[in-house]
Amino acid sequence: MRTKSKAISVNPKIRPVKKTTISDEIVEQIMGFIESGELQPGQRLPSERDLCVQFGTGRSSLREALRCLSIVGVLQSRVGDGTTVAVNSGKFLGKIFQWRLITEQQNIENLMQVRIALEGLTAANVAINGTAEDLRSLKVLLEQMKASLNDRTKFSTLDLEFHIALAKASGNSLAMDLISMIRGQLARTLNRVLVLPNARPLSLDEHLRIVGRIRDRDAEGARKAMDIHLNAALERYRKRIAIDNTSNESGTTSKTTVDKATRPKKRSTKRKAA
Repeated sequence: MRTKSKAISVNPKIRPVKKTTISDEIVEQIMGFIESGELQPGQRLPSERDLCVQFGTGRSSLREALRCLSIVGVLQSRVGDGTTVAVNSGKFLGKIFQWRLITEQQNIENLMQVRIALEGLTAANVAINGTAEDLRSLKVLLEQMKASLNDRTKFSTLDLEFHIALAKASGNSLAMDLISMIRGQLARTLNRVLVLPNARPLSLDEHLRIVGRIRDRDAEGARKAMDIHLNAALERYRKRIAIDNTSNESGTTSKTTVDKATRPKKRSTKRKAA
């Protein structure tokens, strides 16, 4: 039987709301209590009636504020258990980051630069702290990537899994969350890069070097190998953009252009005259 979490008592620091945007101030105050530690993950909020009295506001404004915080993952509501502060902050962080990417149209190259800095750190950490099981998991993913060289979609999925597994093995949960979000946002765009000639074999070789340095417990070598890999991926992205731009200017589709570049030349069947 699940034990209900204890609600916080009436908080004397809650101020009656006076602003026009009532729900916004309620959100601001609740976020402030979480930031200060007065509200802890898993802790239940007072009832709606008590909160309305403390905030000096109507139930509709309060519900709007609680609903907004629930949508982004700061709060969670369960029937019979009231509203509590979410235990897992990953959903909240992800929603905010995703919204920023959508609204501000972040430059792909900027995201890649952030990724290079973060993943260099995780690769070095795994070289220092990675377990034998971590290495086995990375080796399995590399073998699967090798077997999927002719399947662009599957290779891309495994590539993502490799980087997430590496971040997880680093032991830095915040770095893992950030890398998961950045890599996830880049996945669709960078998947197009794998159409380029030799992109998948080159990428596989770069991953092999990273794991090689990790296996040798060479933290600086692992960081450099990751840096080389991600900079090479960025350069391949630039080449793909150049192909797309050329295709648009000439009126042809980028797929046709890339297919022509990747298609092996047909060998002539005509015999040369003796």
